[in-house]
Amino acid sequence: MKKVLILGDSISMGYREHVREALQGRAEVVYSEGNGCFSKWTLWLVNNWIRVNGAPDIVHWNNGIWDMMDEPPLQGNFSSPEEYLHNLSRIIQVLRTAGVRHIIFATTTYPHPKKEGLDAGTVTRYNAFARTLMEQEGIAVNDLGALIRENIAGYVCGDYLHLTDEGYLACAAKVTEAIEAYL
Repeated sequence: MKKVLILGDSISMGYREHVREALQGRAEVVYSEGNGCFSKWTLWLVNNWIRVNGAPDIVHWNNGIWDMMDEPPLQGNFSSPEEYLHNLSRIIQVLRTAGVRHIIFATTTYPHPKKEGLDAGTVTRYNAFARTLMEQEGIAVNDLGALIRENIAGYVCGDYLHLTDEGYLACAAKVTEAIEAYL
């Protein structure tokens, strides 16, 4: 069986067990126990994970929410677009250097319009930057952002950022489908 590493923030933490169950018997789905938070933290996590566990065959990965947040007293996004893209590029480099054969990048999911510190315009902008980088690098893009944006009311929970059970299940189905293309 191929080994699949799921990387990402709390959104991935909400769907990864569903993906593991869906692929049971067809792929070994693994992940870092912690939250990948922002892209620089994910860079550190994946480097350590691969050093200890070796390279998986497939990586499905997302980053963005933490990078995009604008929370006082910090002024502006936690990571500028340039920092975000630099970190994503370094993650790609680590994965490729380790010998990962297939990389899938998931776009950032959209918050509810009432979410303070993160708006749809910022998500759209950062997703566009990430999508351009992934296209340049020949990396598949799984558009979880569009999936969630289609049903914000049904998929985003009361904290206006994380997902409902229905939202996590919808993401899990889309993630499973993206991974199945490489099994």
